[in-house]
Amino acid sequence: LMQQIAQQRDKNQLLSQSLDQARRTMQERQGRHGSLEALQQAALGKTDAPVVQWLEKNQLHRLPRLAQNLQVENGWERALETVLGHHLQGVCVDNPEQLGSALENLNEGSITLLNPDAGNVSASNNDFSALLDKVNSSWNLSSLLAGVYVVDNLAAAEQLRSKLAAHESIVCRDGLWLGRGWLRVTRDSDEQASVLQRQQQLDELDAQIAELDELIEAQSVDLDAGLLQLKNAEQARETVQRELNDLLRQQTDLTSQLSAKQARIEQLNMRRQRIVTDLDEHGEQLAQEQEKLAESRLVWQQALESMEQDVARKEALLQQRDTSRAVLDDVRQRARHDRELAHQAALQQQSVTTQLQALSQGVERLRSQLHNLSERESTLHVDMGESATPLDELKELLEVQLEKRLQLENQLSVARAEVEKVEHQLSQLEQQRQQAEQRLDSVRTQLESSKVDAQGLRVQRETLESQLREMKQNLHEVLQQLSAEAVEAEWENTLNQLQNRIQRLGAINLAAIDEYKTQSERKTYLDAQNEDLEEALETLENAIRKIDRETRTKFKETFDKVNNGLQDLFPKVFGGGHAYLELTGEDLLDTGVTIMARPPGKRNSTIHLLSGGEKALTAISLVFSIFQLNPAPFCMLDEVDAPLDDANVGRFCRIVKEMSESVQFIYITHNKVTMEMASHMMGVTMHEPGVSRLVSVNVDEAAALVAV
Repeated sequence: LMQQIAQQRDKNQLLSQSLDQARRTMQERQGRHGSLEALQQAALGKTDAPVVQWLEKNQLHRLPRLAQNLQVENGWERALETVLGHHLQGVCVDNPEQLGSALENLNEGSITLLNPDAGNVSASNNDFSALLDKVNSSWNLSSLLAGVYVVDNLAAAEQLRSKLAAHESIVCRDGLWLGRGWLRVTRDSDEQASVLQRQQQLDELDAQIAELDELIEAQSVDLDAGLLQLKNAEQARETVQRELNDLLRQQTDLTSQLSAKQARIEQLNMRRQRIVTDLDEHGEQLAQEQEKLAESRLVWQQALESMEQDVARKEALLQQRDTSRAVLDDVRQRARHDRELAHQAALQQQSVTTQLQALSQGVERLRSQLHNLSERESTLHVDMGESATPLDELKELLEVQLEKRLQLENQLSVARAEVEKVEHQLSQLEQQRQQAEQRLDSVRTQLESSKVDAQGLRVQRETLESQLREMKQNLHEVLQQLSAEAVEAEWENTLNQLQNRIQRLGAINLAAIDEYKTQSERKTYLDAQNEDLEEALETLENAIRKIDRETRTKFKETFDKVNNGLQDLFPKVFGGGHAYLELTGEDLLDTGVTIMARPPGKRNSTIHLLSGGEKALTAISLVFSIFQLNPAPFCMLDEVDAPLDDANVGRFCRIVKEMSESVQFIYITHNKVTMEMASHMMGVTMHEPGVSRLVSVNVDEAAALVAV
């Protein structure tokens, strides 16, 4: 489809070029026809307005002129034009006599009315060739051309001149016309010259234009059909391209799925290898495990017997533990009760101790007051006696309670020791029981694993036996023929490698050669397209680099020229100071430009510190610097001097005066100083409301008039 589209595009391009060429030729022919038609109209008198109006008024403007229906033998056009003359403009009518009254209304111009079918007039001399024989027309021209004969040149005409009758004449090929006593020469000075040749050219151009019109119409139809075919082919290509894209996406999806499945297959094969290896290892372990299983069964039997003994012992120990726990609880309750009693005794002892301390303090106070309280000595001795009696009793009670507490604490220690001993024995028995249960669980797990492995091996054995039966092989014969050095893992690995190689080869693709050719052609086409794109990209990059290089060069040159002009103009405008342009960036393609201006007597740091007049003068300097770079024939300034004072206006006027030698300045101003500089002034005044009038004054003439 792409090849068909390319061919159709080339064909359409050729058709378009041919059509454009035919249209250009058509336009040339039509232009030539229009020019000749205009000349022919003028030569046939169709541009004479009074005559044309008279013909239209009398319904004669559509009748043909004599020159429009004449076909002359090649080379005799000038001779026929010389003889017919103004008759070529004649209007061919059937009855010119009936227009007598209408001719009275023609007040201006000249017109010839002819009746080509007026009758036959035969030539009177058969010794000459008649001009009428050189003309081919549907009209009868014998009345106009009778008695006119033709020769090739003037010498032949002179020889035959004496043989002519009075009404006869001879015309030469180059237009010389002579009779017995006269000679007429025409050298293309009038507008009727070459009317017949021009008419023939117009007829040829009409035929060519008609042919070109048919050709253009046919080529337009072919081009439209080609464009339609191209559009249909492009639509078909887009449809096929979409289908191709869908197929490519499907192919990509299938390829990814295939890769995933292949990876899955490889994983399964690797897993299968590992399983086979594990089976081999398990087979070896099975024999060992069977031996261990027999030993484990013995151990298990012994463990069961020991466990029964341990269970009975455990029950006795549990009963002993329960009894000990009951005793321990009783001892703990008694100990708790004894602790409460001891606590109460301790509280009582603390209370007595506190009282004793208070009494001791009172004794000290009493002793200190003994010399002042002698009268109370007897009372204090009584009180001390009474107080000593209960103190001794409390001390005796405290000693008894302390002895009881010591006894209880000794009993508690003994009970705790017994409890700890029993708990220690119990924990040892519990640990032994747990160890026995762990050994029993391990043995059970190994037994179950061995059963599963044995079941798997049994299934594998049955599978292999069924495969051997299907292959019609005897197991004993295979075992006898099997080499003693054969290793199952190596054979299994070799088999897996062969299967992997077969799977990687895949199915046989019978269309691979055609697909290879198609893909090779597509690759060649894509390589060509890639080369074209790379070449176009390189061309574009070269063009961009060239444009950038020329742009940088041009910008740098322009910047330097404008900067030099600004440095020259700024001191002239300000009467001093300096200014320059500065680039804001390093890359000339995207850099900015800033103007640095310092008028005389100022140390400004920014342009915002300048006054309005200084800003205006700085702008004028920059604009005139740019203007000098590429000056125009004239320059218009609109109230540029408005913000300037008189001194700056004078400088501005001097700059404009200097530049006016090469540039015409037109400026609008209200400043008198600027007006004085002008050589011609134009003012707008309004004498009446809403009516403006322009007043022009030549300053030089006005000054000369004032001087006079």
